[in-house]
Amino acid sequence: MNPDQILNSIYSDVVAALDKPLVMQSESLSRIELVSRNLRNRACVRVILACSLAKVYNPALDIRKPYTEIGDADAFSGRTFDERYISPFIMKHSLPCNPTTAFLTPALRNRNTVLTSDSNLSGKPTEVYVAMLQLLTDVYKEEITASQLLGETIRQLILLREEKKQRMDSLIANLKSSRSDVELSAEQIIKIIDQHMATKGASRLPVLVVAAAYHTASPYLRESVLPLEPHNSADSQTNSIGDVQVVLDGASRIVTCYEMKMRRVTTTDIDLAIHEKIARAPYAVDNYIFITTETIDREVSEYARSIYDLIGVEISVLDCISFLRHFLHLFHRHRTTFLDAYQALVLAEPESAVSQPLKEVFLTLRQAAESE
Repeated sequence: MNPDQILNSIYSDVVAALDKPLVMQSESLSRIELVSRNLRNRACVRVILACSLAKVYNPALDIRKPYTEIGDADAFSGRTFDERYISPFIMKHSLPCNPTTAFLTPALRNRNTVLTSDSNLSGKPTEVYVAMLQLLTDVYKEEITASQLLGETIRQLILLREEKKQRMDSLIANLKSSRSDVELSAEQIIKIIDQHMATKGASRLPVLVVAAAYHTASPYLRESVLPLEPHNSADSQTNSIGDVQVVLDGASRIVTCYEMKMRRVTTTDIDLAIHEKIARAPYAVDNYIFITTETIDREVSEYARSIYDLIGVEISVLDCISFLRHFLHLFHRHRTTFLDAYQALVLAEPESAVSQPLKEVFLTLRQAAESE
């Protein structure tokens, strides 16, 4: 069988007996659970999937040698197996893994050494990397088979996927049952969003706030938001001018751009926007707006205002919550539409951009507010 057929066959077998572990050794099983389920690190599980798949496909390979730079006959390209086979497999089955290869993470890229149990990968959390390396050693020492490792890892990912889905379904159901006929006030909505953005890992949320505002207002503005680019994509790769790009209905010319900062905006940020984004746009944009979650220095605001006379493009620096407060009062009758749009965007984001815990925090905050 080719690698795709191996993955599909093992997946079918695991689903058919989801309640039965494939690994009986308690220590190895505990390591697989740790690597598969640790929410702080989703790279190591992709290493296990790629390396064990390579070993199942070609038993002559050394599972500890996922770098062709090692130069041995039993070495292989872990990145190739990861990108060519694991990526489409986890996307097809919505398995809770990183969307990109593990072999470009700082701890695992540019290596040419065997991944032995005493390797120092300098990754975090340390215990996840230690468990990953030991699992590769377990297969090398024939304490478990590569097929068992691959199958049990897939089983743990399926279980984790279903547990997450059940939690989300339960939170959404509780939210629906707790909603009353009285709409939340604009200030209550602002409080929810403010608390949500104060949560760890919230750098994507200001983008979703602005996008939800435009989704709400677009029927009245005759403007709409272009599809959002992935959270981890560089603007130079996507040819984007900003994080949120607004066009006139029926036209393709971008008229307004938003760039989000989870820190203070500086005059250097403005200069970079002018020379690296606005200047390379195929047509002149009308507005380039920075949205920040921090305070705005007066000199930065004044510098932004001075740009219009120089290049004919208005540049503004706005505080995210102040932007939201003004929007919700301006479109007060549509404030619940905004909150629903924001919720939909949050839940639709991949976990690499908005983690499962961050999604759950929002649903919990909204339910608490709706229940009061």
